[in-house]
Amino acid sequence: MKKTLLSLLLAGILAVPAFSATWNAVDKVPTVGKQVLTKNSLPSTTKFVVTETEVVNSTSNTNNELYIQKSDLGYTGNDNEVAAVIAKELGIVINANASKKRFVSNVASALAGSITDTNLQNKALIANQISLSNMSEKDQMNADITGIDLMVQAGYNPLAMIVVLGKMPGTAMDAIKSQPSNFKRTMYIYDYLAYNYPSKIQAGYNCQEYRNFLAYIEPTITERNSNKKKLAKFQKTQAKLKKERAKQIAKYKATGGLNGWDASYTILKNLSENAEK
Repeated sequence: MKKTLLSLLLAGILAVPAFSATWNAVDKVPTVGKQVLTKNSLPSTTKFVVTETEVVNSTSNTNNELYIQKSDLGYTGNDNEVAAVIAKELGIVINANASKKRFVSNVASALAGSITDTNLQNKALIANQISLSNMSEKDQMNADITGIDLMVQAGYNPLAMIVVLGKMPGTAMDAIKSQPSNFKRTMYIYDYLAYNYPSKIQAGYNCQEYRNFLAYIEPTITERNSNKKKLAKFQKTQAKLKKERAKQIAKYKATGGLNGWDASYTILKNLSENAEK
């Protein structure tokens, strides 16, 4: 009897690594991606392409491809976390972040090129880069919470996005303040979930990275909840964000991914090409 139990125990121990080895983030992308698209009634023609290089996703992609960086998938450990990587990229597309950034950049560069004074031209180009950087941070954060809406609708744990971003390299400011990686983004996500999906916060996420994050933000949450003015401002901001995200998703569905920024960029691009002929 003892030999039988020992044999079963050893078989179970040996089976664990074999099972773990079958899970592969790259292999999960098509299945998880399809789930996110289907449950959110998004275009099913979207194809997921895992790439080794950094590619900015844009709604103007004529091949209906969504690029997922393999390096980002390296920070995932389960389907929820793969969904987080996919959802934040879909958030960029739905919010038209890349399209808007590209249009503004081309207009600013064109204006800078028309300035004859070299000093003024350099200042215009620098101002363009700064504005794009600031826009990028805000757009990135809003793309994250659009992704959160998609994850919730698709049945994935949205707290996984906090964990994935926390594993990724952070900013210089994170290091200076000795705070978790990508803290501004993860805190933005947590606040959005706390107001709009409180049940998800209550359900939690069973991993040490998330527990560490909760321990870090606890003093901030406690202080805010005890301050009526701060709490009222928080609630007003989050209610507004939820409406904005719902509006963006509805618009994306209704137009099939078309938006004014892409149209404007196309016109600008055609004018530029015709002028060069």
